[in-house]
Amino acid sequence: MRKPRVFYGYWILAACFVFCIISAGCSLVSFSLFVTPLQADLGWSRTEIMAAFTILVLFTGLTAPFAGRLVDRYGAKRVIPLGALVAAIGFVLLSQMSSLWHYYVGYAVIGVGLTAVGQVTSSCVVSHWFVKHRGLAIGIMSMGLGLSGVIFAPLVAVYLIPNFGWSHAYLAMAVITGGLVIPLALSVIRTRPAEMGLFPDGMETADLADTAEANTSASQGLALKAALGTSAFWLISASVMLNHTHLGVVQNAFPHLTDMGFPIGISASAIGIGSIMSAVSVFFFGWLCDRISAKFACTVGLSLTALGILIFINIDADSPAIMVWLYSFIVGFGIGSWMPTMSMLVSNSFGMAHYGSIFGMASLFQHIGAAAGPLVVGYLYDSMNSYHWAFIIILALVVLAIPLVLAVRRPASYHPAES
Repeated sequence: MRKPRVFYGYWILAACFVFCIISAGCSLVSFSLFVTPLQADLGWSRTEIMAAFTILVLFTGLTAPFAGRLVDRYGAKRVIPLGALVAAIGFVLLSQMSSLWHYYVGYAVIGVGLTAVGQVTSSCVVSHWFVKHRGLAIGIMSMGLGLSGVIFAPLVAVYLIPNFGWSHAYLAMAVITGGLVIPLALSVIRTRPAEMGLFPDGMETADLADTAEANTSASQGLALKAALGTSAFWLISASVMLNHTHLGVVQNAFPHLTDMGFPIGISASAIGIGSIMSAVSVFFFGWLCDRISAKFACTVGLSLTALGILIFINIDADSPAIMVWLYSFIVGFGIGSWMPTMSMLVSNSFGMAHYGSIFGMASLFQHIGAAAGPLVVGYLYDSMNSYHWAFIIILALVVLAIPLVLAVRRPASYHPAES
C-alpha cells in the first residue's frame, strides 16, 4: 500500500481524543452539575442523587472487561458506534424521567454505552497504532479527558441548565453523543494498522527490524486468565481502585464550595482549572512514561492528588478564592496521571496481544473505587452534615495506593521481545 503523506495513526489519535472528551464530559464532568438542580426540583437527597453516580460508574466498570474483549475480537469500529447509540438512548431516558428509578436506569444505560466509547476502546486502538512513543500518544489521547471539563462545565452549568433546564440539557448530551461519535467512528476508526496495510508509528516495510519488532510486540502478551494469576495485575488494580476514590472529593467539590458560600462562578472555575491541568498532566505523564518506569510516574501523580485533597480539606468559608484554584491546579495535575500510567503499566506488564481484555478488567476495579468514593462521601455528608471526615478518609485511601503501585513487577511468565 502506498504510504500516506500523513500517518493515518494521527487521525486515529485525533478521533480517540474527541471520544475521550465526549465520554468524560457527558458523564464524570457533567454529573455533579445536575446535583443542585435535581435536588431543588425533585426533592431528592444528595445520597439518592449520588447513588446514580455509583450506578453509572459500576455499570461502566462491569461492562469494561466485555468492551475490551469485544475490541480484541471484533474491532473498535463496530464497538464504539454501538456504545454511542446506547449512551444516547440513556440520555433521552433521563430527559424524560419522572421518578428516582428512571434516574437510576438512565445512568445504568449510559454507563454501559460510554464504556464502549471511552478509555478502554480508545487506549486499545491508540496502543496498537503507536509502539515507540506509546506513552506520549496515550498522553495526547488522554488530554481529551482533561479538556472535557473545560468544554462541558461551562456548557452545562452556565449555558444549558440555566437557559433550558436539566431535562433539555440531558437531551443535548444525547445529540452530542450520538451525532458526533457514531459518524466519526465509522469513518475514521481502524483498530490495527494492518487493516490498512500500514505499520505502527508510520514505519515502512523497508524498516525490516523495526517492523518485525512491532509485529512481534503486537502478537505477544499474556492472556487475561494468565494475567489474573499474577501479583502485578492485582497490585495495579488495587492501586487504581484506591486512587479513584478521589472522585468522592471531586464530585462533591462543587456543592461543597457553594454550600460554604462561594459564588457559582468560582465553584465552577474549580472544575475548569482542574480539567485544564488534567489535560496538561496527561500529556506530561505520557511523555514521562516513555522515559521512566510507569510505576514511578504513577507515584508522582498519586502524591500530587493527595496533596491537592489535603489543601481542599483546609478550605473554609473564609478562605480566599486562590485556595480553591490552588486545590484545582494541584489535584487536576495529579489526577491526570492515571490514564497514561495505567495504560503503560498494563502494556509493559502483560503485552499487547490481549491488552483490551486485561485493561478492561483492570478498569472494573478502577470503577469500583470511583463508584465507592462519591457514595461514601454522600452518605457521610447526610449523616454528619459535613464533608470533613469523608474527605480525610478519601485522602488516606489515595495515600495507601502509593506503596501498592511501587510493588508492581513484570510477571516472570511474560518475556517481551525487546528485553
